[in-house]
Amino acid sequence: MLFPIGDDDRHLSRPAYVSITFLVLNVVLFLYHHTDEVFTNGWSLVPREIVTGTDLVGRFSIKDQYVLNLYEGPTSVYFTFLSSMFMHGGWAHLGGNMLYLWIFGDNVEHRFGHVKFLLFYLISGVVASIAQIAIAPQSVIPTLGASGAISGIMGAYLVLFPRNRVNAVFFIRIISVPAIVVLGMWGAMQIYGGWGTHQSAGESGGVAYAAHIGGFIAGLIMGGIVRVVSKEERPSLLGQQYLRDPKAKQMW
Repeated sequence: MLFPIGDDDRHLSRPAYVSITFLVLNVVLFLYHHTDEVFTNGWSLVPREIVTGTDLVGRFSIKDQYVLNLYEGPTSVYFTFLSSMFMHGGWAHLGGNMLYLWIFGDNVEHRFGHVKFLLFYLISGVVASIAQIAIAPQSVIPTLGASGAISGIMGAYLVLFPRNRVNAVFFIRIISVPAIVVLGMWGAMQIYGGWGTHQSAGESGGVAYAAHIGGFIAGLIMGGIVRVVSKEERPSLLGQQYLRDPKAKQMW
């Protein structure tokens, strides 16, 4: 298992403003809602609410195992497509997503441009939610998290920077491998996990594999379009300096 902890950013010459903003928003909103069940379950995305267009409120039994409380949410249930993208179920959920956003988001934002990247992120998140709804349209279990949008970032990164070096933890060692290895393995694990969920009648252990796969495919497609339209990297002072003097990498 490879666990990414960083990548090669020497070709970036300016801050990734949108990625940083999304990261801050996710953290701030999590601090606001993570102890508030009413807000969390009210503003998360509930597949049955989207399918029926009705805001569900009350107690619901889930396969006779436990009772779930749903609360009043936004005026339009469809707003939860957006609100759920900036909510998380716990510290580990938040930390994992924000780490991946921090590692891969800046590169993709650099290639897309700030405005296009913002739209790309939101579209990936919406597509991911639609994929999750498609496999369980009558589910009343709230779904939340930036995983779908960040899966889109990872899909785009795979297409745009397949040979970029990614630092990853492998057992007790840190190794540097091409992005295509790390993200290819991640994508394969989502497909395997999603297939396992399908075989076990939808039991996913709380992981929205369909959303991950949907967002990842959306990222692959949109990243592929950008790669065709804009084949060259944008000019970068750091990239130019590295070409002139390979030892300059030590400066950053």
